[in-house]
Amino acid sequence: MKKVVLAYSGGLDTSFCSLYLSQKKGYEVHAVMVNTGGHSAQELKEVENRALKLGVASFSLLNETTAFCEQLIKYLIFGNVLKNNTYPLSVSAERIFQARAIAQFALKKGISTIAHGSTGAGNDQVRFDMVFQALIPEVEIITPIRDLQLSREEEIEFLRSEGVDFNFEKAKYSINAGIWGTSVGGQETLNSLGSLPEEAWPTPQSKFEPEQHTLTFTKGVPTAIDGVQLSLPELIMQLKSFAAPFGIGRDVHVGDTIIGIKGRVGFEAAAPMILIKSHELLEKHTLTKWQIFHKKQLSEFYGTHLHEGQYMDPVMRDIEAFLQQSQQRVIGMVSFVLHPYRFELLGIESDYDLMSADFGTYGEMNRGYTGDDVKGFTKIFGNQTAMYHQLTKKDAYVPEPSSFEA
Repeated sequence: MKKVVLAYSGGLDTSFCSLYLSQKKGYEVHAVMVNTGGHSAQELKEVENRALKLGVASFSLLNETTAFCEQLIKYLIFGNVLKNNTYPLSVSAERIFQARAIAQFALKKGISTIAHGSTGAGNDQVRFDMVFQALIPEVEIITPIRDLQLSREEEIEFLRSEGVDFNFEKAKYSINAGIWGTSVGGQETLNSLGSLPEEAWPTPQSKFEPEQHTLTFTKGVPTAIDGVQLSLPELIMQLKSFAAPFGIGRDVHVGDTIIGIKGRVGFEAAAPMILIKSHELLEKHTLTKWQIFHKKQLSEFYGTHLHEGQYMDPVMRDIEAFLQQSQQRVIGMVSFVLHPYRFELLGIESDYDLMSADFGTYGEMNRGYTGDDVKGFTKIFGNQTAMYHQLTKKDAYVPEPSSFEA
């Protein structure tokens, strides 16, 4: 019997794949779920039970939450990465890391065939395929849903014909939960106009009175909430528990898919939004303007390359090295207040604050230079621009009257 590693999530698509590959194609199916965080122990156990009921040869749960946070989420924080200035790359970051873990699992087990349940209409098919091809180029990739062009109804019908009757009836909203945010898709996101109603969001609003908290960053890494030291996964989940009940972190993202079409999806990401914006504020105080300038260029490229499945490109490691180095003085505490549907950053405290009054106060007084110093600096700083205008004064451009004018 030929063996296949199936990237398994417990949803309809991967449930279909596990049964189809074993019953119709004769494979020995080894289901592998990669846990990158955001799921309870009970949820993970239910996924395992579902796989075993489908008759898989084995089920493996790869707990990659810590590695995911330390090897990828950390750099999204360092880079203040928001796709199109909106979306914290919740799902795309997870898929890349899950694909890498599954490829390593298959390589370790000596299994040269991998299957995944991606359709032919989204980004995940590209992300999985590209990672597999980069790490195990000899691998055979099987994608039953994509190849057979199956509808959801056809998948359910097949499972029922094989005696499987899991509750796969289509919900009104598609929820994809993870530690770095939850995507929400529904009828409203299929068009260019329309917002998601209150009942669509995973976390109902239940908090209304403002709460003040602090985040501590150590070399760019968030390490404590309200003075309590936590690991990065623990901190993200704790911050989510504080902020999500306010309705914070909800938005709708519009962007370009890898395959060239525009896509629109809702998301709830309270912790990522607060962490990124708090970190960005601390950087404004502790980094020079040229550090911030170049970080922005590289960070945007890093986020786009990650979103498009190019995580294995060595340039990503080069950018991570730059981001890591840039964080050496991003140390301090950020205070913020949670309100219904929004949060407010109050400010920072840091020993490396370049706004320190020791060097002067903007708009008030300075201690490091004199007025004459500024006069000389201004003359030299604007010298070339002044020369240009002196030389072009005689042929200065005068616009022609518009033909639309009376």
